[in-house]
Amino acid sequence: MISLTENAVKEISKVVKENQLPEGTGIRLGIKGGGCAGFTYVFDFDDKVGDFDEVFESMGIKIIVDKKSLIYIDGTQVDFNTSLMDRGFKFLNPKADAACGCGTSFTPKAPTL
Repeated sequence: MISLTENAVKEISKVVKENQLPEGTGIRLGIKGGGCAGFTYVFDFDDKVGDFDEVFESMGIKIIVDKKSLIYIDGTQVDFNTSLMDRGFKFLNPKADAACGCGTSFTPKAPTL
């Protein structure tokens, strides 16, 4: 399950409206290798759901996550920080063992056996 804070919902809704994105547009979350901590978050707007995607909804916003990424980000809450010094989306990921200073990449926790 992926969830959004009220601040994230406000910002996502604002961007969708300002850019006149198609009805049903939500966010696509995922990860890719890279960044200073191992994995980098991928965040984009999307209205298409593929065969290997999971779909969640949080406060009326559709969240699309590919199943491979979900292994590493399940339980994540997406926030939007409005401060002048640190403005942007933030990922509160319970499966992260460490994160870089800017919060856009992370090291996953080792699996428990």
